[in-house]
Amino acid sequence: MNVLRALVVCLVIACAAAVSPAVPTSSAAPVPPSAAAGKPGWSALPVPPAAFSPVTVSDLAARGPREAWATGYEHAPDGVRPMLYRWDGTAWSRDTTFPGASGSGWLGKVQFVGDEVWVFHSGAEGGEILRRSAGGEWSVLTLPQALWIYQDFAATAGGAWVVGQDDNGLKVLHYDGSGWSTQSVPDEVAYVAGVTARTADDAWAWADTSTGTTVLRWDGTEWRDARVPLPSNSNVHTILLEPSGRATITGTQYSDGVPRAYLMTWNGHTWHTTHPPLGDTYTESLERGPDGALWVPVRSDRAFQSKYARIQGSRTTFSYGPEREDAIDVKPLALARTGSALLSFGTVEIYGSKPVLMSERLGG
Repeated sequence: MNVLRALVVCLVIACAAAVSPAVPTSSAAPVPPSAAAGKPGWSALPVPPAAFSPVTVSDLAARGPREAWATGYEHAPDGVRPMLYRWDGTAWSRDTTFPGASGSGWLGKVQFVGDEVWVFHSGAEGGEILRRSAGGEWSVLTLPQALWIYQDFAATAGGAWVVGQDDNGLKVLHYDGSGWSTQSVPDEVAYVAGVTARTADDAWAWADTSTGTTVLRWDGTEWRDARVPLPSNSNVHTILLEPSGRATITGTQYSDGVPRAYLMTWNGHTWHTTHPPLGDTYTESLERGPDGALWVPVRSDRAFQSKYARIQGSRTTFSYGPEREDAIDVKPLALARTGSALLSFGTVEIYGSKPVLMSERLGG
């Protein structure tokens, strides 16, 4: 009798499982790509607080899983002060050993040149490049002149560029490893918005002209128009150069006053343009992830969580960061690949307070 009762119970359970409806899924629902594979998603990383808030994040760059640097500035009562953080593979710590750490100013882009870390610094005396050796000693590479605005900085082995403006207009300062010079650009260029470099003889810049935005390329001899077929009525947010020779350009295109993001990829022969569903997201923080896809932080529709877009070919998926209690604005502002993981750095605003620093990681 007990055997018969057990058999009936098993049959009832089996039938219920067979007819139970599956939980519906939506292809538009943001799901962490790693979750489907059973891997961990984004996790929060503690960041030591800045001395003052609010804070502004400028850049994040990584050499590998055990070294990343984040820059920016904090808003003190008497003005802005430079801010530098280091990731050692385990935790974030604040670095206050660099020249000018206690003074006014801000830190900009981080670059790795050989065994050194180069950081652009704008201080009370003007712009300069801070260099940190593998042993941890800092030195300063002084610019040949002061500019009233420093727009961008790029460095690679054997070459560095600082673009900005002085009282006479546009300036492109070039360092060749031994000294500085001023480089000319095509006559139609009025303003250089950004610069990046793969090698000393292969640098790219995006600039404004009377006819719109254009892309320039340095070939070791001169800056030329790169003849990139940018979308009409568009601007450029960033250019991602990779050792393989691949290049990716992102920006915003305006159609009837409505902005939408575009993405252009160069495979060494042709440009291919797509419009991933990113809205009017500012896509400066573009990074090639360890999974081979492009990643960018986007504006989140959840006040208590960050949001990231993963772009691979024509497919774009989204994932959320961890939930943060009482958060009203979570903004990852920069991304970097650290070995097999992605690292983000930005700000989070908790209800009733000013924005403070935050960091998240995808992968181990």
